[in-house]
Parts: sequence; C-alpha cells; structure tokens
Amino acid sequence: MGSKFFFTRLMYESGDWDVDQRMPSNLLNSLVEYTTLPIDTEEKIIPLSNDSIFRSPFCYISGHRLVQFTNSEAKNFKNYVERGGFVFADDCNHDIDGLFAKSFEAQMSELFGEYALQKIPNDHSLYNSFFEFDGPPTTSQELNGWGDDLVHDYLKAITIDGRIAVLYSNKDYGCEWDFDFRNKRWYKNDNTRFGVNIVMHALTS
Repeated sequence: MGSKFFFTRLMYESGDWDVDQRMPSNLLNSLVEYTTLPIDTEEKIIPLSNDSIFRSPFCYISGHRLVQFTNSEAKNFKNYVERGGFVFADDCNHDIDGLFAKSFEAQMSELFGEYALQKIPNDHSLYNSFFEFDGPPTTSQELNGWGDDLVHDYLKAITIDGRIAVLYSNKDYGCEWDFDFRNKRWYKNDNTRFGVNIVMHALTS
C-alpha cells in the first residue's frame, strides 16, 4: 500500500458520491493524533471504474441517491474486495428504506449473492481493534430522529475468507464526522474514534 496510508473516496456515475466533504480530513487527523501510522492527509478521489483503486488500502463510498454501478464499476468493485481490498459503505440517509440503502444492498446482492451482506455481532473484533466499543456507536442523526427514526444496533458486512471486505452502515457516520477537526475540543468524546477502529481493522485483519 506504499509508505503512507491514504483515504480513497470512490466516485461512481449514479447518485451523489460527493457528500460529507470534511469527514475524510477529520478522520485522517484522528489517525495522526491517535496512531503511529504514517498518513497522507490528502483525500484521494478515484473513479470506481479506474484501476488505480487497486492501489488503495481503504475505500469509502456513500451518498443519498441511487447506486447503480456501470459494468466497469461493478467489475472493479467485485475484483477489488475479492483481491483483499476493504470498502466502508455508509448510507447518508440513515434510512434502511431509503434509495441509497435499497439500491446499494441490491447491488451487493447482485455482485456477491443474495445473502452475502449479513449483520455482524457486536463483539466482533472491529469493535476492539483500537478503541473499545460494545457495538456500533449511535449517531446524532439516529438520536434526533433523522431518516427512519431508528437506532440501528448493528452493522452489516460482506465477509470473504474470514475478513470483512465490505463494511456497511445505515447510521450515517459520514455526516456525524463531517466537521472541521479543529472543533474536536468542543466534544466531550471524540466521535471519530470509531473511524479509527474501522481503518485499523481494515489494515490488520
């Protein structure tokens, strides 16, 4: 993966991929602050259809709208995760019945099989890969009744050869972490710490 960790946002032709624009720099700042990983602090935006994604250690995909991959996007997504890549997919709607959720889950079923996307247990190693959590942290979007007005007490994943290849969230972590990292001093608990867990799990599992 090269000498420095870098964050890749996947650009896809359908929907609105360019969301929560401050989140990557916020998460990268947390990796600098809490870990000893060498970090490239500039977000990389790469089209899913571009083969350069295969050089990415960690990919992020999000949005509110339709997810309908082109043939080249679908081929690259499948090949990337089957070759050992990691994708964190986050529903910006926080809504299991929203367009992003329905279309992304349908896309995963088409690529990996109807039952490939499964709930992961809240004692999964993801939750203690760096900081300790007893399951996925709640978000203000859930607690404030945004989206489907539910608190999701689980995350889903597609697992390949015993490792998480696609981590899928309906909790809208992207919007939760979409603030200037210099404002963390106002937070009693830094909510991006779970993002650190996601990255560290992706790199070590």
